[in-house]
Amino acid sequence: MAAASSSSAATSNPALVSVARQAAEALKKASGLLVTAGAGIGVDSGLPDFRGTEGLWKEYPPLKHLHLDFADMANPDWFRRDPCFAWGFYGHRMMLYRRTVPHEGFSIMRRWGEGMTNKYFVFTSNVDGQFQKAGYAEDRIIECHGSIHFLQTLDGYDGEIHPADDITFGEIDPATLRVPEEEIPQVRGRPARPNILMFGDMYWEGSRTGAQQRRFMKWVQSMKKSDSNLVVVELGAGEAVPTVRRTSEAMVRQLGGTLLRINPRDSHVPHGVNGLSLACGSKEGQGLELIDSELAKLQAE
Repeated sequence: MAAASSSSAATSNPALVSVARQAAEALKKASGLLVTAGAGIGVDSGLPDFRGTEGLWKEYPPLKHLHLDFADMANPDWFRRDPCFAWGFYGHRMMLYRRTVPHEGFSIMRRWGEGMTNKYFVFTSNVDGQFQKAGYAEDRIIECHGSIHFLQTLDGYDGEIHPADDITFGEIDPATLRVPEEEIPQVRGRPARPNILMFGDMYWEGSRTGAQQRRFMKWVQSMKKSDSNLVVVELGAGEAVPTVRRTSEAMVRQLGGTLLRINPRDSHVPHGVNGLSLACGSKEGQGLELIDSELAKLQAE
């Protein structure tokens, strides 16, 4: 395992450039790419940083007043107890994600994957739909926690999931974080909630993610049969909810290959996992753009 830390000018950091060069060498040999992503990848696109309460409370002052953190809000009971407040929070996020433009790093990884024999797959815990917005194929993405861009009924018992494309909200004031009762989304005349897996959630309708999971496992099996050389590029996946990190490590252990862990805070790779650690962000001359620059040099040699 190799590691390097970021600086304001990544290209002047010899250690970081050296690790980026090793990452480029792994990508040049790879025949399949797995992109695994946590919430940190969206911060580089300008999305708020909800790790801890500081960023969350800055974006949504009512939550600070009520001493609520992100886990408190990721509770399906809010949609029964106070749907105007629940949709104030989730509706504001839905509209924010629609406005957000994915950063250039998304395009870089898609180009890498599209050029490989076994193409790519994306495993993300994010519910923001940024990979689809960046042009990734819908059938090559698994959103393990669902998506804010789809709706279900509160109990999920009808087994139906509905696109939220037609749902709009008026201006949601972050200072009050409430929507009018008439703006609460409905499906088939019943109150709706986002099709997101929340904490303690017994009512999540997981059929859409289940179908994604089956496609993902089919891709993994194809990688096994072809004895492919895998590279896992992991971005912005922290340790608080380690689903993405564990998936990255499990795939490298199962299929072999190399893990490229890009994270400004939690970049270490555990013993026994073949990987490279880049303690930096994913763009602005760091992370993905730096690796891409080194890859271009290798391909030109």
